Amino acid sequence: MGALRTGGQGSVYKGRRMGPIISAVKLLPTPIHTEDKNDKNFRNFQNEVEKLKKVNEVPNPNVVKILNSGLTESGSFPYIEMEFIEGPDLEELLKPPHEIIFSIKEVIKLADHLANALAHCHLYGVKHGDVKSNNVKYNIHSGNYVLLDFGLAIMSDEQRRTSIRHAGAIEFMAPEQNTGVMLFQTDVYSYGIILYELLAGQVPFPLNDNGETARNAVMIAHMETPVPDLMALRKKNLPTKWPKEKKEQEMRVPQWLLNIIAKCLEKEPEKRYDNGMLLQDALVSGSLSGELQPAVVAEPDPIVVPVAKNDGQFQTASPVYDDDKMHISRPLFFALMGLLLLAIGTSGYLLFEKDRDALPVNKVARDSTTIQKPDTTSRTEPVQTYSDKKRATDSARQKAINDAIEKDRQKALDAQQNADSSNATPDTGKQSNNN
Repeated sequence: MGALRTGGQGSVYKGRRMGPIISAVKLLPTPIHTEDKNDKNFRNFQNEVEKLKKVNEVPNPNVVKILNSGLTESGSFPYIEMEFIEGPDLEELLKPPHEIIFSIKEVIKLADHLANALAHCHLYGVKHGDVKSNNVKYNIHSGNYVLLDFGLAIMSDEQRRTSIRHAGAIEFMAPEQNTGVMLFQTDVYSYGIILYELLAGQVPFPLNDNGETARNAVMIAHMETPVPDLMALRKKNLPTKWPKEKKEQEMRVPQWLLNIIAKCLEKEPEKRYDNGMLLQDALVSGSLSGELQPAVVAEPDPIVVPVAKNDGQFQTASPVYDDDKMHISRPLFFALMGLLLLAIGTSGYLLFEKDRDALPVNKVARDSTTIQKPDTTSRTEPVQTYSDKKRATDSARQKAINDAIEKDRQKALDAQQNADSSNATPDTGKQSNNN
């Protein structure tokens, strides 16, 4: 159904089996004319194909399935037939209209999927040898990243050396591959290059052209030149259309992830993770460590690429700060907010009580019930209501009036009695005389 990709390491064709099954056929460029186990090239091919079949005995969602293998009827070219993964590869996802870098979240997802693929292959003794951007595809149906193209895995050492020298993706190859050596640590190195590219927006040592001089320069850089600072390149390549908040967030690459990449990119194989299983263990341990933020993040100053450390560890930048803002920790923020709410509640309560005390008594208590009110002697006395006081005052006033009336009446009676007494004495004397 047509060629998917062609190159010095062979060509990949899209094919269809009987029915709806679509596959990808990798055709290797070096023919094997004799299907005889005495032929070294044929024997190596058969051995590596057997390893690939063992890899597929236990299906892995991050490793392409090998469906068939053999030699073509015309030309005697070795081939392997794989399942066809529908979706873009990483190389396509890093080109427009996509961004040239991945988000931290997506990088961690890919790191997990690709480490799982390498661990699965290395467990069965299979070294991929060609881990690069366009050999990792995103499956649009499952959402998984899948490792493809085990072409180098089934080549002889001499075939690998020739292929790498003339057509290999030199930007992703470990230093030892320049001599045709392929180890488990070789795949680990290429894994580190992929993660570096997704975070930084470029590989550590880009290939400017495919000429022999440029390829040799990249090859030597892998062997001798310190890896450029990843975080400085990430800051430089952040998309300009991203808002400031997203840029600051995307500069917070976890330190454990930077450390894993740094170890993967060690020049000497023995300093890297020994195989995919140990790499996957380190990734799981790092992601479960709780170190969601790096110790330091990028400075807001113009980018200055520092000299890489001699120990292979990446230098990270300082935290991003805004001089116009005050930065406090989350626990302190919530504590201050709690105190503020408590103060507001207390003030509201005191104001309510003050307003209540200022109301007239008959507004507060409209009945004649007695209110208990504390005093300084710690003794509670009943306090009369306004109505009770008014009735008491009216009674006292009425009593005083009645007393005054009674007093005046009494005085009048006394005066009348005195007057009657004065008049009675002369009358009695006169009557006596008359008698």
